Amino acid sequence: MAYSNLEACLLDLERTGQLLRIKEEVDPNLEMAAIHLRVFEQKGPAILFEKVKGSKFRAASNIFGTLERSEFIFRDTLPQVKQLIDIKIDPTAALKSPLKSLAALPAALNALPNKNPLSQPVLYEEIQISDLPLIKHWPMDGGAFVTLPQVYTEDADKPGIGSSNLGMYRIQLDGNEYELNKEIGLHYQLHRGIGVHQTKANKKGLPLKVSCFVGGPPAHSVAAVMPLPEGLSEMNFAGVLAGKRFGYTYKDGFCISTDADFVITGEVFPGENKPEGPFGDHLGYYSLQHPFPVMKVHKVYARKNAIWAFTVVGRPPQEDTSFGQLIHAMTGAAVSNEIPGLKEVHAVDAAGVHPLLLAIGSERYTPYLDNKKPAEILTIANHILGTGQLSLAKFVFITADDTNQISTHRVAQYFEYIFERIDLSRDIHFYTKTTMDTLDYSGENLNTGSKVVIAAYGDVKRKLNSDVPDAIKQLNANAKFVMPGVIALDAKIMSIEQLQEKLKGQGTDLLEQQGVVMLILTEDAHWMAEDINNFLWAGFTRTNPSHDIEGVDSFITDKHWGSNGPLIFNATIKKHHAPPVVKDPAVEKRVDAILANYAF
Repeated sequence: MAYSNLEACLLDLERTGQLLRIKEEVDPNLEMAAIHLRVFEQKGPAILFEKVKGSKFRAASNIFGTLERSEFIFRDTLPQVKQLIDIKIDPTAALKSPLKSLAALPAALNALPNKNPLSQPVLYEEIQISDLPLIKHWPMDGGAFVTLPQVYTEDADKPGIGSSNLGMYRIQLDGNEYELNKEIGLHYQLHRGIGVHQTKANKKGLPLKVSCFVGGPPAHSVAAVMPLPEGLSEMNFAGVLAGKRFGYTYKDGFCISTDADFVITGEVFPGENKPEGPFGDHLGYYSLQHPFPVMKVHKVYARKNAIWAFTVVGRPPQEDTSFGQLIHAMTGAAVSNEIPGLKEVHAVDAAGVHPLLLAIGSERYTPYLDNKKPAEILTIANHILGTGQLSLAKFVFITADDTNQISTHRVAQYFEYIFERIDLSRDIHFYTKTTMDTLDYSGENLNTGSKVVIAAYGDVKRKLNSDVPDAIKQLNANAKFVMPGVIALDAKIMSIEQLQEKLKGQGTDLLEQQGVVMLILTEDAHWMAEDINNFLWAGFTRTNPSHDIEGVDSFITDKHWGSNGPLIFNATIKKHHAPPVVKDPAVEKRVDAILANYAF
């Protein structure tokens, strides 16, 4: 169904029982975010806040809260989108299925942006930043943020919508040193298209013109986070997914999305930064305060009866999880087509996406040899770490499965497959002192840290443990069985150095006879063992591979690190780590009272 605006989508959801209207006035300071989190946790409906304290505008969240709801919203356009992406990836697909390809042609016409449409509802009125719903999400946040922005910039060398970039980079609206209504903060991370645009503008000594769109057809929000094949712009994609051409115009030299609910325009001048943050982010920790570009506000526009779209992120899974699921449903073959030999890849949401990447590749280099060992998958791993946002991965686990029986999306099964086959003396490959995801604080400085590739392939080497072996129980470190091959230990009782010393000389027996591949140190072994998502989250967000991975009877030969016994992960919270996000008890009580009036 082609929605002309956000409200049309919400009304459609309401007709099918997928919308919750909150009718009483709600405070944007923590309350709205807390309501969103509560509804999302219960797999509830989209939410329309009809009365936002301090603003005349309504607000909506949890629009994409489940994959099923996202598929419902785009039910009429998803088949055409998949078809067009397939054709883009493999042009011969059109020859193989000409009738299906012809059926996709009308949808392809929607890919053409529509300049200066007759209707331009977003220009209904000019407002100020202070008129917006200034939503603060977590107690330690530095102010109010835009969490579903569509941030538009153009290439200074090739101006115009054809070479533009549309990305979802958070915007801080107030707080810190920002002058209200005149300045806002623009946060973007490594490997983002906006960075290329700002670099080009800086070289020319020009301010970067920025337009921030909020709301509009839901397809526009999805387009802003979509990893697209080379040569396909976000505006092309937005039109196809929306079933309606992306409408735009220019005003005062700024691009305006005419169907958006709100547009904020402004300029980023070379070298002008201000402190941005903290912000409770999608890894489940606060992104701390750091200098980021400050945007000088030019104008703010709103359509009549505009609705402010937002989401809340925190420890995964959250609403952004369904974005990833929807993207995977549309572009499953795109990444494997881009990287030869790669069959499947999964950035694990429970671990915060970038910290943990699971991959399945091919092993075709030496079919004439019986000795199976990683070869091609090492090449593939290097390609992964050189490809777009995949390059932000911190832990890359990769294997090859000749039987095609495992999947990266069945995480526990995948780890068991790896752990049964891994050679810890050979298969651990560190990348030290390299760039990291901006939100990852496991390293000791912003954007810096280490990575590790764990590549295992071959026949089964061992049977994994199904309980805590006696040798580990005797340590009296509150050992808990996490999953086959993995045991959690209480770090308050035993350090890595003490653990290595006490198990010295027992590494081969623990690994090969007892089937223990990983010992993981944590503040609460029971908590880590009670849910695999606790292991995935704490185990991979809190570890810096070069600093926090050791081994029982480890060694270095010719600069290669290996271990004769189990790996030891130090997954404790360190002094330099960002604090985890925690809900405010007083706000939770107020939310209890508000939601007591609603059934969902």
